[in-house]
Amino acid sequence: MTPVLAMQQAPLSMSTVSAALGVPRATAYRWQRPASPARPCGRGASPRALTPCEQTAVLMQLQSARFVDCAPAQVYATLLEEDTYLCSPRTMYRVLAAYDQVRERRAQRTHPTYAVPRLIATQPNTVWTWDITELKGPRKGDQYKLYVVLDLYSRYAVAWMLASRESVALAQRLITTACHRYGITREQLTVHSDRGSVQTAKDWHALYEDLGIVRSLSRPRVSNDNPHSEALFKTTKYAPTYPGRFANFAHAEHWCRTFFQYDNHEHRHSGIAYCTPSIVFHGHAPAHLAQRDVTLRTAFLQHPERFVHGAPKPSTLPTAVYINRAEAHTVVVAQ
Repeated sequence: MTPVLAMQQAPLSMSTVSAALGVPRATAYRWQRPASPARPCGRGASPRALTPCEQTAVLMQLQSARFVDCAPAQVYATLLEEDTYLCSPRTMYRVLAAYDQVRERRAQRTHPTYAVPRLIATQPNTVWTWDITELKGPRKGDQYKLYVVLDLYSRYAVAWMLASRESVALAQRLITTACHRYGITREQLTVHSDRGSVQTAKDWHALYEDLGIVRSLSRPRVSNDNPHSEALFKTTKYAPTYPGRFANFAHAEHWCRTFFQYDNHEHRHSGIAYCTPSIVFHGHAPAHLAQRDVTLRTAFLQHPERFVHGAPKPSTLPTAVYINRAEAHTVVVAQ
């Protein structure tokens, strides 16, 4: 049934009405006009359309043993040479589509649908992320593999290791050592990583079962599903002292040890109220923030005219850190 627009005593403009209904203005005008036999409502069948009998004839021809493996364009050309015209090739496709008989002739590879990893960390040692990056050696082709395990909430590098190769056994030993060092209990921790060959090895399932760890993986070819580890690697390689290439393995290991000592204990991150990762990870942030508040209050009392917007307040720690924050604050951990 065609809707009819009811006009009020104080009629609204047609632009307002069409915007409220979410339809084009021409459609709103058409709804307002009553239907007539000369101008029926709706769109009827085109006079050029094939009749049901003609559609059946086209379909039978296309399904015949002679043409069952031929494209409509080939059927069309062959029939023309035989002095037979049924319809255009495009109409043949429409007939086939109407009976659900059109598909890609070659089998296409289908990809599974991966759940979006949605993680939340409200305190240290609840979500860790880890990844592997490459550091260049002295010659072209020489590479050292840097493994880093990062606490999501505090940005604290809980473990790192430099090796000459990527290895599932080395990565498992790194995760196991970190869990024992920080007293991780069963069902306490979620470990997130991308889908590299090391991270998706079958041996990980047994290790996570033994340690009681929940596993989370990024989606394939989605670079921002593990953003904090990627950001750390960028910070590493854009550090002022980063040499670009290392003279040897010992040089790279010494540089990494110096860098992580600085990043964990000296570098103040904007995402955690300009505290160091070590302060947040070990639970000392409230005392540091309280001291900042005392200092700011004292400064305000001494010179209130300098603070035109009132008493200053120190930065606060985030209540939660997310990977792919869900809509409406719904958080689902992707296994």
